[in-house]
Amino acid sequence: TTINQKKEGIGNRNSPTQLVIPNIKNGRDLPPLCLDVRQKQRMSIDTLPQELKAPFPPEPSLPIRTKTVKDFQDDMEKSKASGDWKAVHNFYSTTFDSFLEINAAFKKDTNSPFNTIEDSGIDAKFVNVVYDALLNTPQDVQKSVLKGIINGLLQEWTGPRTKDDLRAYCILLQNPQFSNTSTYVIYAHLLRQIAALTEADHHFLVHWSKKISQKRFKQVVDRLLQFISLRLFPAKPEEFPPMVKCTWWIPSATKVLALFNAANSLISPPIISYTDFYNSTLDHIDLMEEYHNWQCYGNSHRFSFCQYPFIISIAAKKVIIQRDSEQQMISIARQSLVDKVSRRQKPDMNMLFLNVKVRRTHLVSDSLDELARKKADLKKKLKVTFVGEAGLDMGGLTKEWFLLLIRQIFHPDYGMFTYHKDSQCHWFSSFKCDNYSEFRLVGALMGLAVYNSITLDIRFPPCCYKKLLSPPIVPCDHNTLVGICGVTLDDLFQIMPELAHGLSELLSYEGNVEEDFYSTFQVFQEEFGVIKSYNLKPNGDKIPVTNRNRKEYVQLYVDFLLNRSIYKQFAAFYYGFHSVCASYALLLLRPEEVEILVCGSPELDMSALQRSTQYEGYQKTDLTIRYFWDVVLGFSLDLQKKLLHFATGSDRVPVGGMADLNFKISKSETSTNWLPVAHTCFNQLCLPPYKNKKELKQKLIIGISNAEGFGLE
Repeated sequence: TTINQKKEGIGNRNSPTQLVIPNIKNGRDLPPLCLDVRQKQRMSIDTLPQELKAPFPPEPSLPIRTKTVKDFQDDMEKSKASGDWKAVHNFYSTTFDSFLEINAAFKKDTNSPFNTIEDSGIDAKFVNVVYDALLNTPQDVQKSVLKGIINGLLQEWTGPRTKDDLRAYCILLQNPQFSNTSTYVIYAHLLRQIAALTEADHHFLVHWSKKISQKRFKQVVDRLLQFISLRLFPAKPEEFPPMVKCTWWIPSATKVLALFNAANSLISPPIISYTDFYNSTLDHIDLMEEYHNWQCYGNSHRFSFCQYPFIISIAAKKVIIQRDSEQQMISIARQSLVDKVSRRQKPDMNMLFLNVKVRRTHLVSDSLDELARKKADLKKKLKVTFVGEAGLDMGGLTKEWFLLLIRQIFHPDYGMFTYHKDSQCHWFSSFKCDNYSEFRLVGALMGLAVYNSITLDIRFPPCCYKKLLSPPIVPCDHNTLVGICGVTLDDLFQIMPELAHGLSELLSYEGNVEEDFYSTFQVFQEEFGVIKSYNLKPNGDKIPVTNRNRKEYVQLYVDFLLNRSIYKQFAAFYYGFHSVCASYALLLLRPEEVEILVCGSPELDMSALQRSTQYEGYQKTDLTIRYFWDVVLGFSLDLQKKLLHFATGSDRVPVGGMADLNFKISKSETSTNWLPVAHTCFNQLCLPPYKNKKELKQKLIIGISNAEGFGLE
């Protein structure tokens, strides 16, 4: 299969591809701009070969320009009052006439080279004031700026750029005129030049960009996204050159957007949310063609949005994963059919599905046996049967099987997971055992949920999903460690906030750590009533924790808790998940996005559900329906979740929001003494025409509070 070929390709590499953005400690490591299996980790400027570092061309001397922010603002006020814009016009036309002039106006000190990533040397306040004023000037002033930018871009460049050139690019990117489609031809050429810069130059631009204010940073990102959207779907096609003549527009803009995404990833917390890089316009293109191009051509010269997954929305990624899953399901089912026919056996419809038969009284053991026995069928469409019940699985029984199984496995008495009240999340129990197959079952359950588009009520911390994508493709060499990722004190805070707070205080303690704490590089854990000790490093019990080595101690302790102490449990969980979900599409996902695909969103918006609900036998203006929504909108969150679970089999909201539920209320032609009935496989609620609001509320609460099991009386 394609996936196996990709796995082998990856397995043959000497160094595994780093697909998750690393935790930046010194601020000098550049995360990958384009997450792809074929792309190596991008280089730090410190590791660049000597020929790339030198020789940089000498910086040409800049013209002397002494205008200050105050001078410029005074000129603007005078021009507005008198109507004479000559001074302002001269300033703009001179300043933007060349890259040298841009630096002369906006460089903090014209005599200083500012050759470090720490300081771009740009007077950001002056740039902001000049750009804020630009759109309020007469058209001839604005045209002179664009004319000057064209002059600067048209100049012939040979050899590497100077830092002054990079400064000019950084300043020009923030020009608000590029929000107007009439400037897009100029904007496209600016983006093309920036995209074509060397690795080392991109490194500087990334680090300088992270110093831009949040407001300006967001404006640049939005401008780039708008440029891509309007080039894909122009409001007036005649406004732009034909697509065949400017195929480089979208790739150039996406590469520049990748620089800003890299800059955003260097900051903790990030400047803007990762969702602000989503371009929802891409939801309407042929995503599978993009995906197949990426699979076939990888990170070659053939452009695909999948090379830059940060720009693809979670809704679009879900579509790609679902269709990829469907194709795998069809392929596996077809192969089963061919095998059966080739052996001259009679085909059976059941062979096209992963059929799971379980008893409610032995739910976990039966599920474990079924999934272990039918390992070869995991990629088929799932169908669940509860022994002794008449329910036919059209989707509802599957949802209930997931819900009951998860509820049982995560119960504290079961001992597989520990629930931390402070963080309200589960974490893997570090207790050693002989068989970790139940952890593999939980991983397979999560994989089956994603594969079959079911949302689960699982409360794992974000760190879990980061580990699940480390690496996103299962390595061919079974000796390769899996589920190990770089973890920090921030990750521990999300699971064990009290312990993380204590370690944080140790790092900031101003006294003598060795004498006051008397700790060594050894930790203790209770296992079945017995205290066991573990060394964090060789001979750790003999190495005292001091002011000098306490950072190392904290890092090793965090790594022990989140990686080493639960390695076997998590490795089984990892292999279980990937046994179902092994897909090239996983390379597109961030850890946060895997969590949303698995768990959906816990945020309920009943008003949105009301707007998207369909009716059968009722009109939305009917009295019973008005009573229903009055009651539901007044419910507590707990009752709203019970209603959602009663009607759909899950109390979580799918990726596309409430509208994706396709919720329907149909009229039940039964006595009003009856309780409401639900068909969870169709997300359908059958509601008798109750006479008043009080009766409806009473019957609805009884129905949704006592809903478990499928059976016919």
